[in-house]
Amino acid sequence: MLANIKSSEKDIIRSEMRRRRNVAVRSTVRTYIRRFREAVASKDEAKMQAAYKEAQSVIDKAVNKGVLKANTGARYKSRLASLL
Repeated sequence: MLANIKSSEKDIIRSEMRRRRNVAVRSTVRTYIRRFREAVASKDEAKMQAAYKEAQSVIDKAVNKGVLKANTGARYKSRLASLL
């Protein structure tokens, strides 16, 4: 680490932990969006509804955790809903 001050070293560690958590949550969101798109491609209505509900839930959780901004989450959900 480049920091000389103890609190700065802690800030760097906290920032890295937050970054890793954000990357993981964002990856999960993308996975569920991909699963929904695959369900849409299969044209199975029940599968589409279930996948949409799961994706919507994961997006909302990411927004609540502060990983995604509210408008970004709303945009994702809107675009998924348009595929239903």
